[in-house]
Amino acid sequence: MRMLRLVPSNTAIPFMAWRRLALGISLALVALSLLLVFVPGLNFGIDFKGGILIEVRMPTVPDLGQMRAQLSTLGLGEVELQEFGDADDILIRIERQPGDAEAQDGAVKQVRAALGGGVDYRRVEFVGPKVSAELVEAGTVAVLLAVVLMLLYIWFRFEWHFGVGAVVALIHDVVVSLGLLAVSQLEFNLATIAALLTIVGYSINDTVVVYDRVRENLRRYKTMPLVDLLSRSINDTLSRTTMTSLTTLLALFALFLFGGEVIRGFVFVMIWGIIIGTYSSIFVAAPLLLTLGLERRRASFGEAVEVSD
Repeated sequence: MRMLRLVPSNTAIPFMAWRRLALGISLALVALSLLLVFVPGLNFGIDFKGGILIEVRMPTVPDLGQMRAQLSTLGLGEVELQEFGDADDILIRIERQPGDAEAQDGAVKQVRAALGGGVDYRRVEFVGPKVSAELVEAGTVAVLLAVVLMLLYIWFRFEWHFGVGAVVALIHDVVVSLGLLAVSQLEFNLATIAALLTIVGYSINDTVVVYDRVRENLRRYKTMPLVDLLSRSINDTLSRTTMTSLTTLLALFALFLFGGEVIRGFVFVMIWGIIIGTYSSIFVAAPLLLTLGLERRRASFGEAVEVSD
């Protein structure tokens, strides 16, 4: 029985020949993403900016345009409506009302009165400004802590060049993913933070596989130019990387199409993260070893020899 291979086992693609172009594209994407994070900015959800969230099941499939116009006349500020699974399940988001908890309860009562009877109120949540600020801080700390711990892990397992290269690739993936969120204006909420942390884990796994083969080949091919050795290491792991990414994407696309609105934003970020993480492990993490001046040790002489780009 033959093993299925999407990529032949003896590929010799000159990945390092494109390293300058790839790094230029990556720098441009990072710069553009940072700009987009501020203008137009991320679409923070109720988790981060506070407000009222009401999930209702209507007796019949509603006209969202008419329903939105009806609720907009209540003077509650910004009101967002969205189908939440079935067509008769509606998620209503209302900006936080000035005042205390009584003001928020009053807004919910107004919505109840406007929608009338026969409506099943499945969930009502309030998020205050203090809680939302704490969530922003906790989410930021979680992502930064994950990146720092990855740096320490790679540094301990390999050398500092590998650790710095892996962390730069991780930062690249996170920043470019934030840029996509800013462009798409998908809601940035706690599920998005979870997706970013998952991307960090997936990306570092891909990078470690490539770096491990680089280290192995450094011992095996003691006279091979470093540029050729890096390309060979990527080719050696290309079949594994392709199969892992493809099978993960198949599952994610199924979840995106059939998983419902609840997890669609999370899955969308994950799909993008798998793609950009695979790209960065090949075209960012590996070329950075050259940029950082990785040294190879010649066993015959026992000395460190600097290999230029």
